[in-house]
Amino acid sequence: MSECGEGGERRLADAATGSRKPGAAGEAARDAALGRTGGTLAGRAGSTNRAAAGAAGGGTADITTDATAAATAGGVSGGTTGGAAGRGPGGTSADRAGRAPQGDHDTSPAARSLLRQRRFAPFFWTQCAGAMNDNVYKVGLATLVTFDATRYGGLDPRLAGLLISACFVLPFVLLSATAGQLADRMQKARLVRIIKSAEIGIMLLAAAGLLLHLPAVLYLCVLLMGVHSTFFGPVKYAYLPEQLAPAELLSGNALVETSTFIAILLGNVAGSVGAAWGSAWLAVCCVVLALLGRLAAAGVPVTPPAAPGLRIDPNPLRETWANLRLAGRDHVLLACLLGISWLWFLGATFLSSVFAYASQVLHADASVVTLMLALFSIGVGLGATLCPCLAPGRQALAMVAVGALGMTLFTADFALAGMAEPATSMAPDVDLATFLREPRHWRVLVDLLLLSVASGLYSVPLYTFMQARSPLTHRARIVAANNIVNSLFMIASAVLGGIFAAVGWSLPALFLTLAVGNVLMAALLLRMVPRFRRALRLWGGRVATRGRRAAVR
Repeated sequence: MSECGEGGERRLADAATGSRKPGAAGEAARDAALGRTGGTLAGRAGSTNRAAAGAAGGGTADITTDATAAATAGGVSGGTTGGAAGRGPGGTSADRAGRAPQGDHDTSPAARSLLRQRRFAPFFWTQCAGAMNDNVYKVGLATLVTFDATRYGGLDPRLAGLLISACFVLPFVLLSATAGQLADRMQKARLVRIIKSAEIGIMLLAAAGLLLHLPAVLYLCVLLMGVHSTFFGPVKYAYLPEQLAPAELLSGNALVETSTFIAILLGNVAGSVGAAWGSAWLAVCCVVLALLGRLAAAGVPVTPPAAPGLRIDPNPLRETWANLRLAGRDHVLLACLLGISWLWFLGATFLSSVFAYASQVLHADASVVTLMLALFSIGVGLGATLCPCLAPGRQALAMVAVGALGMTLFTADFALAGMAEPATSMAPDVDLATFLREPRHWRVLVDLLLLSVASGLYSVPLYTFMQARSPLTHRARIVAANNIVNSLFMIASAVLGGIFAAVGWSLPALFLTLAVGNVLMAALLLRMVPRFRRALRLWGGRVATRGRRAAVR
């Protein structure tokens, strides 16, 4: 993390230690991190106890308008799951239970120190390997079916991209609720190891499909990797708040988001290069990454389950509805889910359309696709890294509005740049060097980079807010509800792309439609969550003050 980012974390820690009462200190830290003001932990203890009681009976707890206490339920009751969950090599139960670090224990340079601690590092590398492997396989398969279609089913490249996206997303809709229940009931380290062991088997089956040119097997493995990611997702985002102190959570999420998109970048490059070198190289890469992920998972520390007495509902549809109702009881939490899901809608639309956009609009080959995917991944990672630096502490929520504005402007200009592209400007499948010699193409690349930076700024505060606001005993199921909504938005993205393809409307028109939709979503979020507006005013005021001081100097 940059020096500026570390300074932001120090300010979070300073705010956290403003009170010497442990409970109040934890509440101050969470307020500083999430932009909450007013109220003490004792004043909200009743809502915490109701949340814990609801979980003990296997039901769903009420999520109150201010769920800070519920998010730290383990630390309030004394000696409960949240406190026990915090014991581990990386820190004390007090840290994990929601109390701010005190005394000489400095967690402020979180981004630097977390990577050296067992409570974070093994899980970090496990999720990196998984994110990279997802994209190596999906991008590699998309490259094969686009540029060597006759050997891999002969589908139209645009429809093949939609089919790959649909196969990957479908398990999130059907199985996320079950995955959330398992993540709350089971010991998370054990569940991670089971999931990563299954990934090895899936990749061995995919390797056979690649070597024998079996399209049905390859699409089946996309579906199975979707199942793998469905069960890993709730563990991923429920694990972090259990292991990180409030002052570390923003930096922890920034690290995860940054590394995820770096892994996506490397996966995109490895997938396209592996496919270009041959299916055997792609198969070897996928299997090796699955093995590395399982090796990293062996080091994830053991923590007690959040709700060991939870009954698993065998009906995924009923549990899916229950999870959506659980998230919907808190309109602020619901707004976070909608905001995150809209980002996935945009991302899914881009990733499913980028191959056709490069080929049909820009008249470019696979090397240009690789560059575009690389810029997208670098930009999101850069935006996630910059978020704690640009808006530390309670100002971080302002980045939701700032990021949404950037996404709107640069998505619109990306679309307009495509519309300005001559229909027969050059021969099809132009290489990267020729592509970069055209000045108008730099506008497309800059738009893409800035669009992705804005997406990174937008995503980190929403994920952090969702995690900290969710009750400990229901956190994984809230994450599962988020995954369900994400999946529905991604399916809607595929449907929208299919409609545009069937009607014959252009891809630039699709991206312009997304820019309009982004304006509507940003307005909805600001209306639903006044805290976002307050954070934006606070951040804008401080930026203006710094500007005036700089002008005086």
